[in-house]
Formats: sequence, structure tokens, C-alpha cells
Amino acid sequence: MDVAMRKDMKYVSGVLLSAALLLTACKPDQAVEQSSNFDRNQPAKILTGVLSGAISFAGRAPAPVKIDMSMDPACSMTAGDNYSEQYVVHDGKLANVFVYVKPAAGMVFTTSDQPVVLDQKGCRYTPHVIGVAVGQPVEFRNSDPTMHNVHIMPMIDGNDVMDVTEGPNGQPQWKQFSKPELMVPVRCNNHPWMNAFINVSPTPYFAVSDADGHFEIKGLPPGNYTLGAVHEKLGEQTQTVTLAGPGTVTANFSFSK
Repeated sequence: MDVAMRKDMKYVSGVLLSAALLLTACKPDQAVEQSSNFDRNQPAKILTGVLSGAISFAGRAPAPVKIDMSMDPACSMTAGDNYSEQYVVHDGKLANVFVYVKPAAGMVFTTSDQPVVLDQKGCRYTPHVIGVAVGQPVEFRNSDPTMHNVHIMPMIDGNDVMDVTEGPNGQPQWKQFSKPELMVPVRCNNHPWMNAFINVSPTPYFAVSDADGHFEIKGLPPGNYTLGAVHEKLGEQTQTVTLAGPGTVTANFSFSK
């Protein structure tokens, strides 16, 4: 290769290297600009809060009544002792209270399509009180070695009656409710002591107080809300709460007979 050709190749290589460096130098600014535009176009993240509290029972609670299940040997031999659940009180705290957030102006939310399970186990409905949002399915199971019946009696037009039989450890049945309704009774026609309650909430923000009377509702955006607390025998109470942002706001209720 002669000297002239080597000089030409060095010149071309130098030009290509300069162009590559120039393009490389431009990339960081472009990346920053693209990143900045991407961030600006993203929706603002909403910081949510938690509503937490306890349900108290003032005074002396009625004692639970032991249930005679001898009419069905499968229940009396396999289920163990069974007691009434109208008033479940422990250390002055009331269980089975349905607590929910009522709709507010401008409230936007989505409803889960995951079913809430109401089982028939030990010849009782478990749990005794459940909540679902409008349109969210309820799955009824029979985990007992005996025949059960699911009889639901809504009072609101649009929520249909359900009356189905489920065999021992049989195939689950599903149901959805199209309208909000509180304390919808569930009965078993085969075992008259069996009862439960379904609460159809207008929003997906709800909870049921546990054995210690505690409840917790997560995922609420900032705002002013009306909170309802409903017991199957003692009715409903309400109070207004304000969530200013992330964090926990306490809301307590007290019921008496």
C-alpha cells in the first residue's frame, strides 16, 4: 500500500470517528429530554390513607346460646359445639360489625372480580358476616359431610332471591348483587339455626370488625367521607372522617343494647 492511499484511509477514519463522537455527545441530552417528557406525561400518583378503629359494646352483652343440632346426626357428631352469634363481645369489643365508606361526590373506584367466600362448615355459616361490593361475586361453599341449603332473601329490587341446595362437599355456587343492600339474611332451610348476613357495599372500601372489635379500611384517597357501621341487631351508626393524605385516621364506634 503506497503512502497516498494510507493518508486517504487515515483521513476517512478520522472523519468517521469524529462523527461517532458527535453522535455520542448528543445522546445524553436527548435521553434527558425524552426522560423529562416521559415523566411529565405520567399521571400523578395518589397517596392513599387508612381508616382504622374499634367497635365497643357498652354494658353487659347477652350470653351466647348453645344450639341443639341433634336433628342432623352429621352435625351433632362432627361439628362440635355451636353457639348463637348475634352478640359476639370480647373485653367490651363487638365483632361482626360491617363498616363501610359511603359514596362521595367525585369518588372513582374499581370493583374486584375476586369472590368473597361464605362457607358452610361445622353446620354454621363461616364467616357470620361478610361484605362485597356491588357486582363482586360471592362464592357459597359446603365443606360439611351433610346436605345444606343457601336461601338468600334480599329486600331491594334488583337483588334476586337465591334458594339452592348444595350436596356434601359439593360444587360451589356463585352470586352477584346489582344494588347496595345491608345485612341481607342468609338461611339454610335444612338447618334452621344456620344464619349469616351479606352486606353489599356501594364502594369497595369496607371491613368487618374482628373478634377484638377492630377494623381497617385501606387504599382511600384524600377526602371527606361518611363512614357507616352496621350491626345485625343494633342498627347503623355514622360519622364523618377526613383523610388529609397518607397515614391512618382513627374512627371508633360504640353500640349498646
